[in-house]
Amino acid sequence: MTDTLKTPRPEASLPDANGQFLVAALYHFISFDRFADFRQPLQAMCDDNQVKGTLLIAHEGINGTIAGPQDGIKAVLAFLRSQPEFTNLEHKESWASSMPFLRMKVRLKKEIVTMGVENIDPNRVVGTYVAPQDWNALILDPDTLVIDTRNDYETAIGTFRGAIDPKTKSFRDFPDWVKNNTDLANKPKIAMYCTGGIRCEKATAFMKEQGFEEVYHLKGGILKYLEEMPQEQSLWDGACFVFDDRVSVTHGLQEGEHTLCHACRQPLTPEDLTSPHHEEGVSCVHCHDTRTEEDRKRYRQRQQQIELAKKRGERHLGS
Repeated sequence: MTDTLKTPRPEASLPDANGQFLVAALYHFISFDRFADFRQPLQAMCDDNQVKGTLLIAHEGINGTIAGPQDGIKAVLAFLRSQPEFTNLEHKESWASSMPFLRMKVRLKKEIVTMGVENIDPNRVVGTYVAPQDWNALILDPDTLVIDTRNDYETAIGTFRGAIDPKTKSFRDFPDWVKNNTDLANKPKIAMYCTGGIRCEKATAFMKEQGFEEVYHLKGGILKYLEEMPQEQSLWDGACFVFDDRVSVTHGLQEGEHTLCHACRQPLTPEDLTSPHHEEGVSCVHCHDTRTEEDRKRYRQRQQQIELAKKRGERHLGS
């Protein structure tokens, strides 16, 4: 089995007329008992419209990000909304200068966002949605405790001013962090946010189940805030990590300057690339001291294969 994929033919790439690819981030919590039977039709619809990315489907709904030509994305979204479960599906759009995904994957999961706590259902109980236009007033209120529900590598490149960073490695760690932080009860209001809204929606459901009464979350997540909030009024500092080849976006959902270390998957700033610990595909400032020489040897061999694939006009799966 080869480790490379041939560069798609121009007609298979199909960027929009402006030379870009439309990116759609979406999720929807709903009772979806037929999710297993829906996997193949959804995969086929994406493939037929040259759409790539990852969509997770489970009993509790759908979650994921896809990219492709504008017409292809619109066709997939229309197909989803034609299903009775997803009539009210919302999505967020942005653009990428190149295809940010290598292939299309529709996966069956136990949860569409993994918290690991049984019976947390945002359809039953959830926090109060706050529109981006109202978010600043809420988080500037001295009675509000603002919590970033994302993981440490995401918060490292951007966050809202004054927000608490739980420094979690995984969303599974969030429930224990809440239970171990009794200081959370010292503020009457809890405001939570995440990239696109799905994690903080489930997190607010968990907080409500734990007895917190005034729990709020940013509707549409950071992406919607960066799309709609004028930069001169913004309380966001830095960039927002995204789970595709763009790595990060900034205000107006413009592509950020970050790249990804392919050894540890941490986002890297342009300054990080100048570090003596940075070696393309092998190590960076974040992982240099945690990798053995045997690790680095393997990574260099992989990087050599990536470079050879580029010269052949192909894309390596490890790139």
